[in-house]
Amino acid sequence: MDYSQRRTHLSKMSEGQLEDRFWKLAQDVVEPLVDLARTHTSPSIERSVLLRMGFSSLEASAIVQKVFAYGLLGKGAGHVVYRYARARNLDLLDAGRVLAALEDWDEVKAIMSSGGGAHGEE
Repeated sequence: MDYSQRRTHLSKMSEGQLEDRFWKLAQDVVEPLVDLARTHTSPSIERSVLLRMGFSSLEASAIVQKVFAYGLLGKGAGHVVYRYARARNLDLLDAGRVLAALEDWDEVKAIMSSGGGAHGEE
């Protein structure tokens, strides 16, 4: 089958309709990847996120170890840092450093269970 045969169902569409169809198809392709990213993570992915937030490798590793140990990895380490920083009115880097040294994570777990879900939802 050649191009002229395959495009017959598109030939009567306006430019706007074609653009809408393109974006709908693009969304259909990307949506499963986004869903997968929301539900699947790993310590190495979370360390990578923290590195991009400006933490050193040692800081990122310490934060991820704590996030993992307290069962919050699914929330996203960067999200944990962000929510803690907001709750305590701290800079992100300062909040992460506090979290890396923090021994009692009851407050952090409470912050993460109140309102907001994973990956930016609030």
